[in-house]
Amino acid sequence: MGKTIIEKILQNHTEDRVEPGKIVWIELDVRSARDFAGANVVKNFEKHFPGEKVENPDKTFFTFDCNVPANTIAYAENQHLCRLFARKQGIQVYDVDAGIGSHVMLYEGLALPGGTVVGTDSHLNIMGAIGCFGQGMGDSDIAFAFKTGKTWFEVPETIKITINGTYDYPTTGKDLILFILGKMGAAGALGKCVELYGEMVDRLDLEDRITVASMGTEMGAISIVIPPSDEIIKFYRDMGKKFNPVFADPDAKYSQELEFDIQGLRPHIAKPPHPDDTVPVDELDEIKVDSVFIGSCTNGTYKDIKIAADILKGKKVAPGVMVKVVPATRETYGRLLEDGIIQVLFESGVIVSNPGCGGCAQGQIGMTGKGEVQISTSNRNFKGKQGSGFTYLASTVTASASAITGKIATLPARVIVRK
Repeated sequence: MGKTIIEKILQNHTEDRVEPGKIVWIELDVRSARDFAGANVVKNFEKHFPGEKVENPDKTFFTFDCNVPANTIAYAENQHLCRLFARKQGIQVYDVDAGIGSHVMLYEGLALPGGTVVGTDSHLNIMGAIGCFGQGMGDSDIAFAFKTGKTWFEVPETIKITINGTYDYPTTGKDLILFILGKMGAAGALGKCVELYGEMVDRLDLEDRITVASMGTEMGAISIVIPPSDEIIKFYRDMGKKFNPVFADPDAKYSQELEFDIQGLRPHIAKPPHPDDTVPVDELDEIKVDSVFIGSCTNGTYKDIKIAADILKGKKVAPGVMVKVVPATRETYGRLLEDGIIQVLFESGVIVSNPGCGGCAQGQIGMTGKGEVQISTSNRNFKGKQGSGFTYLASTVTASASAITGKIATLPARVIVRK
């Protein structure tokens, strides 16, 4: 019997026989901890392995992104505890200026197609964007991974989803995943892996693949794994990286095979407080917007923020609306500076912050007060995640259009802002 993508990746990293439901020990290509729970990883390591070394410092990393720079004493102390441990162990730290850890790993080539990555990030399954196995785990598990370079994992079943049809701008990858999430529900892929196929899936660039994979958690999935395209493979080959991309066997066995028709898909939005409560934007009655957040691991790329600048250029944010943009990485921030995009945003009345997770992690700008209505490009909107207000999840296009109009809106299909 053939194997799915996740089964083949795990089989390539274990001596055990891989099949759904079986627990196997896997070798880890990358083990990481972020500033959230990172200090507990260090404490667990030093408690259970006093005086010992991590298994391989070259494959072990800290990434600070939740609260950067630290704006509480507790976060400052936890981050520095990780720094001191890293210096002692010879571990690289992507510090408070680096940006979102998962994006750093993707764009720096630490994570690779066919690889295995674990960390303390609940959305580390974003690695499925490049056909890589990524998984968030607890601090005790990550401490063990630091020491041994291994972890145990129960092999999941896989759902195969084929996307039929195509769409055009202003619909984006965010609208695609919101549509799928609406179909699947919050537990529609609970404990399972999802493989995505179809013409539109093949067309997705790295940025849109990141957006789609980032929301696998919101349907309960272990991961949304997208087979790497030629473009993705070339991206990492051009870095000089060596890896073996993995594809499902023709006779792979799936727990379900689903098909969704997205022909002419319209921009979608998720109503609070459920990421899977999605509808086309134009079906909502006029809802006044108080704030807009553009960023997070879901939509904080250079492409996302350039889309926002293209829409906002020559226009002003609506009176009474706060628009906050947080680039995903330092590299993204630098490109935005060089290309004059931050200037465009500034002139439109946008607040641009340093790289990081932003309000999605309650660490920076992007949080809401009671009764505040926010459009956010992040991946979760339950109460408390980004504050006590009402957060609607949408694409960068919809968020930017809403910023200008002061109400939930998106661009009409006839308006083409970005070539």
